[in-house]
Amino acid sequence: MRVLLIDDDPVFAATLARALGRRGIETALAHTADSALETAAHWQPSHVLLDLNLGGDISGLDLIAPLCERVAGVQITVLTGYASIATTVTAMQRGAAGYLAKPVDAPTVLAALAGDSEATSHAMPGERMSLKRLEWEHIQRVLAEHDGNISEAARALGLHRRTLQRKLDKKPVKF
Repeated sequence: MRVLLIDDDPVFAATLARALGRRGIETALAHTADSALETAAHWQPSHVLLDLNLGGDISGLDLIAPLCERVAGVQITVLTGYASIATTVTAMQRGAAGYLAKPVDAPTVLAALAGDSEATSHAMPGERMSLKRLEWEHIQRVLAEHDGNISEAARALGLHRRTLQRKLDKKPVKF
């Protein structure tokens, strides 16, 4: 198994790469979209662990299709600290095989890489969402409907753009 780990947090990426390496998995790191696409094309990984928020103007969601084009049959698992139903659905529609919410440990990542669907489920059955979580999910859905355009999403939600940006910066406490 060859895993390309794409994450803009070098400490998290190095820690996870070491944990995977100790378990006999070859791992390459990329911290930007450009280096990720270049590494994928040359290294040809079997799996990709892709952070949703790569910093700057690019989302990990935007890298799914180009990665699939460059590496035939690659299995992509999206990692994020900002999990939502809307982004999970979008990731799967674009070709991701799995979706994991951070913080995540090495055994969970290994299970997801092996195709264990239980590892990628992060919502407990019957668990009620908090009001903040419901708001977050609705915002994420509207944002996805407007292709990530904050100004258009803010108009659709009846919010000022800056208000929406502040809400996006705050992850609900209880997920």
